[in-house]
Amino acid sequence: MCDDLLNYEQRLLASKQSLKLCDAFQGDVILVVNTASQCGFTGQFEGLEALYQSHKDKGFVVLGFPSNDFRQEHADESETADVCQINYGVTFPMFATSSVRGAEANALFSKLAKATQAPSWNFNKYLIGRDGVVVEHFGSMTKPVGGKLEARVLEALNQTGPNS
Repeated sequence: MCDDLLNYEQRLLASKQSLKLCDAFQGDVILVVNTASQCGFTGQFEGLEALYQSHKDKGFVVLGFPSNDFRQEHADESETADVCQINYGVTFPMFATSSVRGAEANALFSKLAKATQAPSWNFNKYLIGRDGVVVEHFGSMTKPVGGKLEARVLEALNQTGPNS
């Protein structure tokens, strides 16, 4: 049975392949991030990748959702993919560019906004526990490693769940 929050399918960035979030990530601790490859916060990709690499073997994943809602994303998905993968070495799943706020928001971000708040800028972060429930929202200024966000990830990883 899929948690309602993860009952969603999204195409991968610069790809024809789609992933069903429930099938791929149910039972994991998930950090969902709305990204933009031409933003002042784009450097956070390094910290997000470091966080992912440090904890992926414990059932943790970062999911990146590029968006042009704040007019800082490339129109061409291959350019976005290059920034993520070549410039920052991102290996965590990145999805096709989509809207993350308002009436046009993708299904996951619509649910995240109802559970917490809609992103006010790029690089908002949403931590989801193993049970598929949103743990906490973090704004753009929150750095991925060495602070409250990483501490909350570790707490969530220590909760019992299907993949613990």
